Amino acid sequence: MAGSIADGQRRGRRRGELTVATIARLAGVSKPTVSKVLNGRAGVASETRQRVEALLREHGYRRPDAIAPSALLEVVFYNLERHMAIEIMRGVEPVAREHELAVAFTEVGEPSSSGRSWAEQLLARHPVGVIAVYSAFSPEQQALLAPSAIPLVALDPSGEPLHVTPSVGATNWSGGITAARHLLDLGHRRIGVVTGPLHSLGARARLEGCRAAADAAGAPLDDRLVRTGEFTFEDGASLGRELLARPDRPTAVLCGNDLQALGVYAAAWRLGLRIPQDLSVVGFDDIDNTRWCCPPMTTVRQPLAEMGATAARMLLELAAGHIPVQRRVEVATTLVVRESTAPPA
Repeated sequence: MAGSIADGQRRGRRRGELTVATIARLAGVSKPTVSKVLNGRAGVASETRQRVEALLREHGYRRPDAIAPSALLEVVFYNLERHMAIEIMRGVEPVAREHELAVAFTEVGEPSSSGRSWAEQLLARHPVGVIAVYSAFSPEQQALLAPSAIPLVALDPSGEPLHVTPSVGATNWSGGITAARHLLDLGHRRIGVVTGPLHSLGARARLEGCRAAADAAGAPLDDRLVRTGEFTFEDGASLGRELLARPDRPTAVLCGNDLQALGVYAAAWRLGLRIPQDLSVVGFDDIDNTRWCCPPMTTVRQPLAEMGATAARMLLELAAGHIPVQRRVEVATTLVVRESTAPPA
């Protein structure tokens, strides 16, 4: 497979395609300067680099005889919780090993001191392909990889890209339905929700799944019991305290992820409420902590390792020059019932 990937990336220049010399002439720079931009090397002024990159994108430049890629598959994480990153890597690594590729990962937070994007830094390493585990990358960053024939697949546990990119995600909407139905079947009707930021399509899908299940059961969500925050323990604790301090507090709380749910655990403990006797709690993700907390948490499992493996296989298909049958793949979520849910008192 590694050989076929390299072969798929080597090709001759077709008539009518632009050369490095043409790009250099249009940008008013030398050919070595264009080469530096293509390879992500330093020594190019920011304004010049942006001008060359814009021309590469505008003309759809592709390197005619791309150098053989490194036997490397790169995974880029952006501000992702480490427990989720580990699970994703567990799925990526066996697929890469099967094709005699190593796996490297880059953690992207704030921009580097050089001002170069992570995409520009990857150009110098020239991996077989890149899995970007977040949805905040821009079409411009993706376009930087294209001239060097480096394919990109997005993997986002909490949403999906806002632009056309091959991607892997989870069935967030059906996961929200399953979680809500579980509580409704137990007899809960006053259900609170602590959801993630609504600019995240995944968070919105989970909330809308909960809402759809409640509507279908004839027990619509009370908007006064819905709170929106970040996917953090701290927001779960503060928003959970708001809900649980109400005189008409909910008998159950659905959370956008497990960290928020652990925050609701803390809020309930501070208010002297017992789980599940006084309050049922449901999370989303199924991180390790959900099995260790007291009581063990009912949650919706995201198959992160399977998502990582799916993204890796899709990436290798792209690197070999094949077009994926599906550009968006969603892996099924499942409800894991533990001891944090029970019928309302």
